[in-house]
Amino acid sequence: MTTSVLFVCMGNICRSPLAEAAFRHEAKRLGLDVVVDSAGTGGWHAGDPPDPRAQATARRHGIEIGHYVARQVTTADFERFDHVVALDLDNLSNLKRLARAGSRARLSLLLDHVEGRAGEAVADPYYGDEAGFEVTWADAVAGARGLAATLKPSS
Repeated sequence: MTTSVLFVCMGNICRSPLAEAAFRHEAKRLGLDVVVDSAGTGGWHAGDPPDPRAQATARRHGIEIGHYVARQVTTADFERFDHVVALDLDNLSNLKRLARAGSRARLSLLLDHVEGRAGEAVADPYYGDEAGFEVTWADAVAGARGLAATLKPSS
């Protein structure tokens, strides 16, 4: 059975594309049947590729994300995806306001899927330097591994 996951940050050019890439990589490693995407709560960067620093970070870890295209989350996403995963509390709050009562999607924070880190936000590296993107990548990988582990069928 295919599971669908949407990762959401503010502009969909830094954190959520990195989370999408990390999760795609982990899902492939585990052989999970998943549909994965990312989006932003804001539409400022719609149609743009990920931030060049995010692309460089993913590339350093063997993953190409230059073909990803930013988009804004829609109310339809709450029916299309099983999991809508926010990267911080502000975006989670915005998602809760957008979701219709009874929608299909389960909302969570990415780091809720990491033991001992529930409720924590993935830091936004946008206004920082390359080192911040590596910290974001590490959090994205940890969250991706935790979420993927919960979706892996028991054998």
